[in-house]
Amino acid sequence: MNDELDPSLELTDQVLLLLQAAPAGLSEYELIQQLKSGHSTHIPNLPLLDKLVLFRTHFLVFNALYQLREQLWGEQTGFVQISPLRVQLLPYQAGNAALVEHDPLRDYYLDLNNLRDTNEDDVEQLLASFWKRMQGGTEKQAALELFELDAYRQPLDLKTIKHRYRQLVSQHHPDRGGSTSRLQTINKAMEILERYYN
Repeated sequence: MNDELDPSLELTDQVLLLLQAAPAGLSEYELIQQLKSGHSTHIPNLPLLDKLVLFRTHFLVFNALYQLREQLWGEQTGFVQISPLRVQLLPYQAGNAALVEHDPLRDYYLDLNNLRDTNEDDVEQLLASFWKRMQGGTEKQAALELFELDAYRQPLDLKTIKHRYRQLVSQHHPDRGGSTSRLQTINKAMEILERYYN
């Protein structure tokens, strides 16, 4: 998307427009790049090489996503699925458990003190903690969420995962109107799950 975003719009409204234009969803990186290319004035217009700039950009985007999720839920007009690999606007469904359960990430991103009070040392500690969690199995959970197998009732095996993988590849293949980036994300998730279920 190369169109400029209306600078009078709040960040939540800009994010909503971008998600509406991408029915298959966007990765966080794609969302940030589209905000930057649309000249959004709500996020830092600086390279994401500096860890503090990266953190602040990430925080502002996720703050907007959680605000948007609550807004659409309250209006009963949609639901924003926020996962580590994909952000997607879904139709509203009454009784969605995601808003009923306590979500510590929601609490974190909606508290602007966490943005204001986080310095470069804090970001270093957050990154170290993140990589420890990734090595401890959070990557597996993220991949299962992408495959929508995180709430699967029976014990999971590689055969079931591969079946779901083939469904997703067929559904999101560029030859069938899907996106290359979505397909790459699916392939990466499959690599992760093969390590755990092989």
